[in-house]
Amino acid sequence: MSLQDSNQSGESKSGGQRRSPRGFAAMDPQRQREIASLGGRAAHQSGHAHEFTSEEARAAGRKRHARKSEK
Repeated sequence: MSLQDSNQSGESKSGGQRRSPRGFAAMDPQRQREIASLGGRAAHQSGHAHEFTSEEARAAGRKRHARKSEK
């Protein structure tokens, strides 16, 4: 099977025909936000979501900036 044979579907890795968005990507941005918001609310209600406290956020920032300055 040659490269030409495998690309007969119209898709190529180097910019042949573009694929049209499917599923979530094909929705308008407002609808995507609505769905994502529902997921976030559900995560918080079930207790699976994590909210950083100010102290946790500061500690994470310090760690990140410490690594950045090492380079």
